[in-house]
Amino acid sequence: MQKNCTINVENSINSGQVFLWKKNGDYWYGVNGQDVLCVNKNGIFSSYQNLNIDFFRKKDNLDNIIKSISKDKIVRKAVKQYFGLRILRQDPFQCLISFIVSANSNIQKIKSSLEKITRKFGTKIEFKNQEFFLFPNPKNLAKASINEIRNCGVGYRAKFIKEAANMTLLKKIDFEYLEKCNYYDAKTNICSIPGVGNKVADCIMLFSLNKLEACPLDRWIIRILEKYYSERFHLETKTITDKQYSILHEKIVNYFGPYAGYAQQFLFKMERENYQKKWL
Repeated sequence: MQKNCTINVENSINSGQVFLWKKNGDYWYGVNGQDVLCVNKNGIFSSYQNLNIDFFRKKDNLDNIIKSISKDKIVRKAVKQYFGLRILRQDPFQCLISFIVSANSNIQKIKSSLEKITRKFGTKIEFKNQEFFLFPNPKNLAKASINEIRNCGVGYRAKFIKEAANMTLLKKIDFEYLEKCNYYDAKTNICSIPGVGNKVADCIMLFSLNKLEACPLDRWIIRILEKYYSERFHLETKTITDKQYSILHEKIVNYFGPYAGYAQQFLFKMERENYQKKWL
């Protein structure tokens, strides 16, 4: 079977994976680490750095992935409604900081805080006759004071951001190694960063480190599991302990298979749209 190369740019960007994106006319523009991408509705893009990256994961065999995750009518409905939704392959350091910022927050607040961080610590560039700020590199954030970072609207997360930058700079967090190693080893390493728990670690692994079995479990996914899968994924308590998270993740992967992260993303998109929640 041929790989399905359909990409729905709008749905992929507006699915809680990225935050530093904006639409101007027929194009989406997004900061991706030390680069800025310009993307049309078909997923064809140019970049400030002229890099050839598989941001929309065109190499994924979407036919096989959809066949693998379509275990029931709920997922099949989500896939049909948001066909072309892609897991995005982001710059890992930007992804790490973005999801540290995301803890106990909402998309508009996350976007605002990250924009302030890029303006304060990133490099200003011009691309396609527009002004952008590249995402700050680890060194710039590591040498910033906690107060400077806190002033970007991140509150208590400022010290976690600084420490994450320090650990990346010192190669205690090595993204090349993390992409090569297995899910469990990668997760253990990422969770060693202060302020990074199970959900944030799974987001980083799914959206930037090629771990498609990662399945971030936040309040939206818990709501979905309670609503549609109460018998299959029985939840003992409202708050999930580390042990319960691991057990639940294992059950989800056993059910949806090695591309459970894709199933999660389709279900997450559908549920938020059902509640008419805002995106970017």
